[in-house]
Amino acid sequence: MANPVYYYTLTLVLTIFHSVHPSIQLQYIESNALRDIQQLLNYPSALSSFDNSWDFCNIEPTPSLTLVCYEDNVTQLHIIGNNGGVPPLPQNFSIDALFVSLVRLSNLKVLSLVSLGLWGPLPDTIGKLTSLEILNVSSNYLNGFIPVELSYLRDLQTLILDHNNFTGQLPAWLSSLRALAVLSLKNNSLFGTLPNSIASLESLRILSVPNNHLFGEVPYLHNLTNLQVLELENNHFGPHFPSLHNKVVTLVLRNNSFQFGLPGELGSYYQLQKLDISLNEFVGPFLPSLLALPWINYIDVSGNKLTGKLFQNMSCNDELGFVDLSSNLLTGDLPSCLQPKFKSRAVMFARNCLSDGEQEQHPSSFCHTEALAVEVLPQKHKYKGHHAKAVIASSILGGVFGIAVIAGLSFFVIHRRSSRFYGKTPSTRFITEKVSAANTVKLLSDARYISETMKLGANLPTYRAFSLEELKEATNDFACSSIMGEGSHGQIYKGKLGDGTVVSIRSLKMGKKHSAQTYTHHIEMISKLRHNHLASALGHCFECCPVDSSVSIIYLIFEFVPNGTLRSCISEGSARQRLNWNQRIAAAIGVAKGVQFLHTGILPGVFSNNLKITDVLLDQNFHVKISSYNLPLLAENKGMGGAGFSSPGLKPNVRGRTKHEDKDDVYDIGVILLEILVGRPIMSENEVMVVKDILQVSNKMDDTARRSIVDPTIVKECSGESLKTVMEICLRCVSNEAADRPSVEDVLWTLQFAAQVQDPWRLDSSHHHHSTAPQQTISSLEKM
Repeated sequence: MANPVYYYTLTLVLTIFHSVHPSIQLQYIESNALRDIQQLLNYPSALSSFDNSWDFCNIEPTPSLTLVCYEDNVTQLHIIGNNGGVPPLPQNFSIDALFVSLVRLSNLKVLSLVSLGLWGPLPDTIGKLTSLEILNVSSNYLNGFIPVELSYLRDLQTLILDHNNFTGQLPAWLSSLRALAVLSLKNNSLFGTLPNSIASLESLRILSVPNNHLFGEVPYLHNLTNLQVLELENNHFGPHFPSLHNKVVTLVLRNNSFQFGLPGELGSYYQLQKLDISLNEFVGPFLPSLLALPWINYIDVSGNKLTGKLFQNMSCNDELGFVDLSSNLLTGDLPSCLQPKFKSRAVMFARNCLSDGEQEQHPSSFCHTEALAVEVLPQKHKYKGHHAKAVIASSILGGVFGIAVIAGLSFFVIHRRSSRFYGKTPSTRFITEKVSAANTVKLLSDARYISETMKLGANLPTYRAFSLEELKEATNDFACSSIMGEGSHGQIYKGKLGDGTVVSIRSLKMGKKHSAQTYTHHIEMISKLRHNHLASALGHCFECCPVDSSVSIIYLIFEFVPNGTLRSCISEGSARQRLNWNQRIAAAIGVAKGVQFLHTGILPGVFSNNLKITDVLLDQNFHVKISSYNLPLLAENKGMGGAGFSSPGLKPNVRGRTKHEDKDDVYDIGVILLEILVGRPIMSENEVMVVKDILQVSNKMDDTARRSIVDPTIVKECSGESLKTVMEICLRCVSNEAADRPSVEDVLWTLQFAAQVQDPWRLDSSHHHHSTAPQQTISSLEKM
């Protein structure tokens, strides 16, 4: 029998607790909640340092912690990671337990949990923080769908979920958040279209969704008179220009699929300060009035096909600090307000047909011919009579054909599943059989993904699941003689499949065991990393423990690239076996295209790939393929061996990501270009600096000086302009300051220009060098 004294003591404690003032009870609850939060996060130390249960409102703000109280109750809680100084989350960390503690702060209006390494789905208990007005959980590893419980927060004004791995479509219920003024979802894995319901958020001031997989037309936003910032960068929106109110201050449409002409009303956006519509497919006249808008300070229209004639007497706003008109079809004279005499104004205008010779220009005939070509495109929408009928008929046929293809794929999958159900178990299965039904529908219905995969990996077999027996047979039961090398996560085998295909098999040992379903998200991501310039994955295989069916090893099967590394064909072996100048530029273009796909492809940007020239392989046609890049599963696997296990669904390099993270890969491209130029191995950072210094001095001198430092086997093959162009972009890539390095797109543009100026010289030159490697022209190689 229990001790009567125990019951008496417990009753007394409860009586005393209920007799105290409710506000004191609330302070007691909140004090304990804050201590629980600190213990769950093991951070920040300031939360565990106050001695009195009632003095938490007097904690001095620090960079990691800010507590704000009103009438002795917590109304704001900001916990911010300090650039990697956050201790790892405890092994038993539970995000559900964290939010259970947060819900006890019942008066909370502002909650910021930034850069803390939080992982897992955002708990549905978030809907109980009904007083919340601002929620910021950016720069964590949160995944899954955006929870519908957020729709319960009717007072929510700011929602920031940046730099996580949220998936799914943007929910239509966002329109229920009538007070929402800031919606920021940068750098996630969201797909689908923007819901039309967003157009009803009359209070919305900032809509920011860069670096996702969103596509389709932008909803009609003209009625959002408070909208000041619209950021859609690095998605697939289009083709029509968004319909907006003229009070927009920042408009970023960079790297989407917008087409057609710029709307005339864009010139009436009198509050516009930043305009970036670069890397789209805009055609038609450029609007010079944009340069003189009263508040404009940043304009980037590069990488389109805008036409028109510029004049010296055009005016610019005095505050205009950055202008990029490059890679369009502009003619005439560079306006005097954009001339180099304005030192505080950065102006780029290369690859147009302007008369100014400061930056490289096409001949005027080029812009005229290209302009005529693109002007034909809009006419496709103006057919009348029988032409229109023909277009409609072809569209209907195309639609029927598309439905038939999808139906065929669906039937094929169903047939395969039925066969398996009736005992006809095949030795291999397609990836769509390993994922959920929802994801299967997504793969079949996402036409953009299908078309991209067909275009970029057309020569590769369908990604599929392999059986363990297949791999054992291919590698002679993983014999030591099949081992090609040792990766950072496991061994790499060479194998030969039953159909004769030679493959590379990378084994990943799982430090903690999880079911196959845990890794489905990663496998889906890896299956999409297919490109002509990547050694792409062909499939996977799970080796499971017989006792509990958890995964112990994951095998990733890659295409085998047989012709050695780029270094072996540039700086090793005899001179007669080395690539010529044409092939070296083509190889550099291939590397740039591969990295560009990793940064801006179907997946969220895959950055910081630690590229080396030995990671660049050549196939039987001396076609470049990058063999080592930052696979999402490899990024996650780093934490699987110990206490710091990260959640499934991690996007690589989210935590600690810097503004110039993509420039790390640009630097690595620069080092590869150094070795391409000098023709000898560069083995250390010190050698990089030495060669870089020599290159800088030589490049400032004449053509003879430049040729004196390049590989002797190519010195007579390259035109002076082509060599100088490659040297200049190489030096920019290896700049010590990341901000000074060019983008991958700029590197690719410049290398392609070097190829263009080389081809005519090569055909006219009598000094063409004959190599044992296949003699392909630059123009053919650069299109691979």
